[in-house]
Amino acid sequence: MPVTFDAPIAVLLPGTGSDDDFARRALAPAAAALGADRIIAVAPRSALIDGYHHALDDAARAAGDGGRILIGGVSIGAMAAVQWALRSPGRVAGIIGAMPAWCGRPDGSAGAASAAITAQRVAADGVEPTIAQMRATSPRWLGDELARSWRALGADLADSMRAASAYVAPTPRQISALDAPLGVVGVVDDPLHPVEVARAWARAAHCSAVSTITLDALGVDPSVLSRAGAEALRRAARTR
Repeated sequence: MPVTFDAPIAVLLPGTGSDDDFARRALAPAAAALGADRIIAVAPRSALIDGYHHALDDAARAAGDGGRILIGGVSIGAMAAVQWALRSPGRVAGIIGAMPAWCGRPDGSAGAASAAITAQRVAADGVEPTIAQMRATSPRWLGDELARSWRALGADLADSMRAASAYVAPTPRQISALDAPLGVVGVVDDPLHPVEVARAWARAAHCSAVSTITLDALGVDPSVLSRAGAEALRRAARTR
């Protein structure tokens, strides 16, 4: 019988520069398959991490005393999810952490550097010229996704990118204290989200598993993150 989780509420957290629309397409099928009947995809704002943590606080309150929630996050959304879970023991039934970008401080991270450069370009040139520059060096599907989400973020884009670039993520040592099963999804050919970071997360957590995908597969269908993430989280839960 497929593993499900006693957590009727799932919260989905987008990645840097992405939005709630992509998070829902990428991770809502997993949340539903794992037993959630209420799925909240959080729209990012300039106070990026605080906004994510407030949404998780609200969901935990809605779950009631002793209730637990499911969390799915992409990139910095995954990192914020694990951080919140570490601060909220006993409140998380499981986490899908897709495409984590770094551990600890962002120093030397290509993903953090890219976010900082984007914030600078948006502040200096505006959103549309920055989108044009991004499209020139991105696969078409990614250019389309980011152009849509960057326009939706509008005035919040530069601040959210700046916040992401300076974010101090959980370290492997901290992740080792996680009390919820962790299903990690790594992308084997994405330099901004190195697959070794995903594998480091899975090694660190005591109840975890990792699945891998390719950028091409993600471009064809974002819900590949759901299939890979649900499979990894179910394997992680069986190790308890």
